[in-house]
Amino acid sequence: MNYKRNLRKNINLNYLFIFLNRLDLTQGVWMIYLASRGLSLAKLGLLEGIFHITSFLMEVPTGAVADIYGRKASRTLGRVFCIISNILLIFSTNFYLFALSFAILAISYNLESGAGEALLYDSLKELGEEKHYMKINGFNEMILEISCIFALMLGGFLAHKNYLWPFALSAVFAGIALFESTFFQEPSLGKNKSLDSLHPLKVFKNQTLNSFKIVKSTKKISLLIIFAEVMSVFGTSLFYYLQNYWKGNGLNEFKIGTIFAISSLINAFIAPNVHKIEKLFKERALLIFLPITTCICIWCIAFTNYSYVFFIAIEILQTIMYIVTSNYLNKLILSENRATILSFQSMVFSFFMIFLFPLIGKIGDLFTLNTAFKFLGIASGIFAILNVFIICSKDN
Repeated sequence: MNYKRNLRKNINLNYLFIFLNRLDLTQGVWMIYLASRGLSLAKLGLLEGIFHITSFLMEVPTGAVADIYGRKASRTLGRVFCIISNILLIFSTNFYLFALSFAILAISYNLESGAGEALLYDSLKELGEEKHYMKINGFNEMILEISCIFALMLGGFLAHKNYLWPFALSAVFAGIALFESTFFQEPSLGKNKSLDSLHPLKVFKNQTLNSFKIVKSTKKISLLIIFAEVMSVFGTSLFYYLQNYWKGNGLNEFKIGTIFAISSLINAFIAPNVHKIEKLFKERALLIFLPITTCICIWCIAFTNYSYVFFIAIEILQTIMYIVTSNYLNKLILSENRATILSFQSMVFSFFMIFLFPLIGKIGDLFTLNTAFKFLGIASGIFAILNVFIICSKDN
C-alpha cells in the first residue's frame, strides 16, 4: 500500500523536480556571456559541438545506468554533474576549461534525459494509469515553462548587472533539486532484472545492444525519434543564436530574457491542452503540419522584422511536438528498455547538433546570422518535404 502511494507521489514530486531543474538562469545569456569573454561565433558553436559530442557518446551508457541501477539514482547523479559544471564555468579562464564545463554539463543532461521520463511513465504504468501520461506530461511542460519564465527574467536581469550571478544561483537551485530527487520511489517495472546475475560490463553491453535492436527492428520508433530530434535541432539552434542576433540589433539581456519569458508563458497555457490538440488533429496530420509550419516561421525570421513573433510560434510548435511524440514513443517501448531508448533519442539529437550548430556559427562569422537563418530555412524545407514523402509512402 505504501509502495503504491509513493508511486503516486512521484507525479507531484516530478512537478517540483522539473521546476527546480529548469531554474537554469544561464539558458538565455550563456552565449552572450561567453561572447563577452572574447569567444567568436565559431568558437561558441564549437563549444556547443563539444557538448553534443559528449552527449552523443554518453547518452546510451547513461540511459543504461537508469535502466540497470535506477532512474532515481540517475537523476540524482545528474544534478551533481550540473553543480560541478556551473561552478567550473564561473572560474574558467580559457577555452579548454569552458569546454570541460560543457562536457560535464552534457553528462548531467544525459543522466536526466531518459531517466525522468521513464520514471514517470513506468510509475503510471504500474498504477495502471499510463493512459493519462500525455495529459500529465502536458502539465509537466506547463511547470517547465513557468520555471523558464522565472529563470529567463531573473537570469537576464542578473546578467545585466553581473554575469556570474546567474551561474552561481543555477548551481544553488541544482543543489536543491539534488536533495528533492532523493524522495522519488523507484518503480519496479523499470529495472531489468534479467541482467542482475551478469558482470557489469556485460550488463551495459546487453542493455545497449538489446535497445538498439528494438529501435532498428521497429521502424515507427526510428521514424518518430528522427522526426522529433530534427525538429528540436531547428528550435534549439534558433534559441541560442537569436540571443546574439538580438543583442546585435540593440536588445539588452533583460529584453531578450523577456522575449523568452513571454514564449514560456504562452507555452505554459498551451502544454496542458496538447492532448486535446492531438485528439483533434491525430498523429498523421500533426507529423505533417509541424515541420511545414516550422519551416515557414524560420523563413519569416530571416526576412521580416518580427523575428521574436515567429520564434515564439516555433517554440509553441516545439512544445506540441515534444508532448505528442513522447506519448507515441512511450507506448511502443518496453519498460526495461525505456530509459536506454529514450536516451538513444537524445543521442540522435546530439548527432545532428554536432554538425548543424557549429555550421550555423561558421556561416554567421563568414557572412551574417541572418544568412545563417536562411540556410536553416533551406534545411528545414528539405526536411519538411522528405517528411511528407516518408509519411505518405508509409500510409500507401
